[in-house]
Amino acid sequence: MEMSNWGVTNTENLTIQYCFPDNNLSCSKSIRPEAEYIVVYIFVSVTSVFTVFLNLLVIVSISHFKQLHTPTNVLILSLAVADLIAGLILMPVQGMKLIEPCWYFGEIFCSIFPLILYVVVTASLGNLVIISVDRYIAVNDPLRYPLKVNNKRVVVSIVVNWLFSFVYSFYLLYESLIYPERNHSCIGECILYVKMEYLILDSFVCLVAPCCVIFSLYVKICFVANYQAKQLNSATDKKARSEKKAARTLGIVVLVYLLCWTPYYLATLSFGHDENDALVINIMQWIVCMNSLMNPFIYAMFYRWFRLSAKYILTLKILEPSSEYFSLSILVLTLLSYFTVLI
Repeated sequence: MEMSNWGVTNTENLTIQYCFPDNNLSCSKSIRPEAEYIVVYIFVSVTSVFTVFLNLLVIVSISHFKQLHTPTNVLILSLAVADLIAGLILMPVQGMKLIEPCWYFGEIFCSIFPLILYVVVTASLGNLVIISVDRYIAVNDPLRYPLKVNNKRVVVSIVVNWLFSFVYSFYLLYESLIYPERNHSCIGECILYVKMEYLILDSFVCLVAPCCVIFSLYVKICFVANYQAKQLNSATDKKARSEKKAARTLGIVVLVYLLCWTPYYLATLSFGHDENDALVINIMQWIVCMNSLMNPFIYAMFYRWFRLSAKYILTLKILEPSSEYFSLSILVLTLLSYFTVLI
């Protein structure tokens, strides 16, 4: 059985103290230079706050403005919720693990935190796949897109995605949740037990399979977009450009997704969660969490409707009566087409 160290790391040539000096069962800890603590905590704080802020803008924009209540935007809303949780809970804790060798949050949270981590990141990945499917249908069959995709079906897919994420994560972490005493050998340590076969399974479910689905859809979107661009006349050239933008945006998703996730799975499969490589694993886990910061840029800031709705929010115009019915003029042409959000 393999294990991931969430507490003590290999700290040669550093001053050794104890996590809880008054407890004889306390783990030892290393003392790092004060400058390291300051730099890491500032970086983690700024990144976490920025992640929360951007995802809140996405959530408020889509929730408040009636014009944005489209199937694709509902999917983006679900993704933003997952990323908001990551910014509020996962990123601060993961950031602390980069610099703190001790676990100060207690035994209960030691068992719960990995479950939250797995559920959120799995749900986020599921949202990426569903959004890719949605964009593929919109590009490949735009005339029947409104018949195939509606808010009710999207909500059902979101619920299934979150339920699957919870069941799957609980299955992977079953032993750690049922036997919390295995999570530490001394006070101030938090260890996650994961069997190697589960690591391989997780690599397939959360890396290989989603990448294959997203990449195949991306290739098909590019093919369809290029074919349609050659067939369309100038009157429909604007829609053809929208299709190409859909392909480019999805390509960025694939790239950022791979950049954030591939290093982590390569590290876990290579090191097997050896406690001497705990710092490397922690850094890779932090990079995974950074995907939650990147998603708002990809799925929101690349869309003009987000910039306009963000302006309404930041200038407090959403507090005006009936502001939810404000006309987002930039959306007019887009809302008349079947490409409801990609402009």
